[in-house]
Amino acid sequence: MASTSQFIQYIDQNADKFIGRLAEAVAIPSVSGEAARRPDVFRMSAWLDGQLQSLGVTTKLVDLGKQLQDGQELPLPPAILGRIGDDPKKKTVLIYGHYDVQPAYKSDGWDTEPFQLVVDEKTGRLIGRGSTDDKGPILGWLNVLDAHKALGLDLPVNLRFCFEGMEENGSEGLDDLIKSETARGQDGFFGGVDCVCISDNYWLNSRTPCITYGLRGLVYFKLTVTGPARDLHSGVFGRMVHEPMTDLVQLLSKLVAPDGTILVPGVDDMVSAADAEEREIYEELDYSIKDVEDAVGAPITVSDDKATVIMGRMRHPSLSLHGIEGAFYGPGAKTVIPASVSGKFSIRIVPPQTPEKIEPLVVKYVQDEFAKLKSKNKLKIENLHDGRPWLADYKHWNYEAARRATEAVYKRSPDLTREGGSIPVTLTFAESLGVNVLLLPMGRGDDGAHSTNEKLDRSNFIEGSKLLGTYLYEVAAAKA
Repeated sequence: MASTSQFIQYIDQNADKFIGRLAEAVAIPSVSGEAARRPDVFRMSAWLDGQLQSLGVTTKLVDLGKQLQDGQELPLPPAILGRIGDDPKKKTVLIYGHYDVQPAYKSDGWDTEPFQLVVDEKTGRLIGRGSTDDKGPILGWLNVLDAHKALGLDLPVNLRFCFEGMEENGSEGLDDLIKSETARGQDGFFGGVDCVCISDNYWLNSRTPCITYGLRGLVYFKLTVTGPARDLHSGVFGRMVHEPMTDLVQLLSKLVAPDGTILVPGVDDMVSAADAEEREIYEELDYSIKDVEDAVGAPITVSDDKATVIMGRMRHPSLSLHGIEGAFYGPGAKTVIPASVSGKFSIRIVPPQTPEKIEPLVVKYVQDEFAKLKSKNKLKIENLHDGRPWLADYKHWNYEAARRATEAVYKRSPDLTREGGSIPVTLTFAESLGVNVLLLPMGRGDDGAHSTNEKLDRSNFIEGSKLLGTYLYEVAAAKA
């Protein structure tokens, strides 16, 4: 296709400009989970809205209301709804992404300032918070628009955009927006959408592109143990009172075994074992124990069996402990007994599990274990946010278009994967719109999303932009 070759050439010729735009996006610390950063999330929404408008997209900022976070009422960042193209002869593709990011501080262990994009010329890495999750992929779509506008090319499909600023903090307000717009039928914003494409996950490794047809869900819990009215001196009150930290650590230790086995009764039992045919799918993926070790930087897999390790990420639930709030963690030696501490953990869930099935099991188990401690402290259990798992039909024309686009750009067939992470809105789109949803990742498995030194390789940003654009041409050519 002549249009495709022109588009690809433009992407190559303007790579430095695109990286400069990514640097602008990374520089805005749009951390949705921190109240102090909420104005920056709004600033990011305004920046992205302006970029879209400059590329010919008609946009609307939708107020999603307010949320209560740690006792403080905060305005929710707006959803950005955009549209370009209304040709009834063309398919209509809905693009989703999120412009918020995870918290990041140099003191966490970053080698560079997290909100300053660093271009490592030696490795080709673009280092900065949000580079791969999810600002890089969003800007990949902008690069596609940029190329078509500059070249005077018509887009091969109609596009709809839905970008949110709360994905890293529960996507609050977005489900209601999608459902209300869907209820309006063809008159709603999502009327006429033929398929959905989301670029918010990653290759399994650093070699082989993939397309993803499944996601785990999530239930995120907060356990709070409170005791004295104020912090106490351990030299004065140690062994005189029940200490909240002692109780909390005991509870957290009862949740998961070192090999990853979930100790909450009934959780693991919900998921049947893989049969020989399904296990073979995981055996054939281009992914190895060494890939895991390289990604995490240490030989610490829970098993030496490849399929077992991959299924732990893709088809089994997992429970991870994330941190303790209220405890002393600074340098030096502070002999304090904290008055109140909160432990945070989450369970990644898979079909047929749902948050509604998991939460009562966790609540009962934690309460029972707390009772066994015979502590006079008080326990509070909260579900901070949750989302259900999702599976799609990977034989759909939407997936075939993604496969052909991947083969055209990367000259190899993609792996077909289920992902271990959670994007709750995926299921909402699938159920509310009744259309196929595709996950088409840009980044690599070693990008370090949510971690220190998050990066997106230059080659993935540029070739990934080509992939997104080529995918649109393949969707246009697909027989629905």
